[in-house]
Amino acid sequence: MIAIVNYGSGNIQAIGNIFKRSNIDFFVAEAPEQLEQATKLILPGVGAFDKTMQQLIDSGLKEKLDDLVLHRKVPVLGICVGMQILGKDSEEGQLNGLGWIDGHVKKIDVSKFTHKPHVPHMGWNSVKPLHQHPLMEGIDLNQGFYFLHTYFFSCNKKENILCTTEYGNEFASGVYSNNVYGMQFHPEKSHSNGIQLLENFAKL
Repeated sequence: MIAIVNYGSGNIQAIGNIFKRSNIDFFVAEAPEQLEQATKLILPGVGAFDKTMQQLIDSGLKEKLDDLVLHRKVPVLGICVGMQILGKDSEEGQLNGLGWIDGHVKKIDVSKFTHKPHVPHMGWNSVKPLHQHPLMEGIDLNQGFYFLHTYFFSCNKKENILCTTEYGNEFASGVYSNNVYGMQFHPEKSHSNGIQLLENFAKL
């Protein structure tokens, strides 16, 4: 059963509504012991890097998540800031991330844009898969997904980049490593593509 981890951040209700309509079993977990029954995990994301990490640490969820993901190999999907905390650290804050994927979170560098940028990056944008993966099956690549972010995930290893997006410069909009997945966009705001991606994750 999929556990949506509630650490005070994210569009939990919106994700849950998609699972309900798709008849996918899920529950919301707020404490470490509740995660024991999880066969998959979702780290939702709306918020700041340090606040999110501090809440995971203070609640005891970080230690439990490390055990489930790194040792028991439970699949996990991080969304927006839930993706960013998969890395080692962030220019947005001072705390260490989970470190599950080799990379760092950086601020979008508007000085490199060839046109006047809008930051945060907000709205619909297409994605370009670098690898074939079940998570991206049935996705309308031209329609893309809905984004809302000022920071992006910079992978140290190209093989960890699942898909990229152009916004001034190319950045990793999806990352993965073994059982760990992260998406910079918001599936819960991306209509049919978001529904498809969440259904794909449920089938992994």
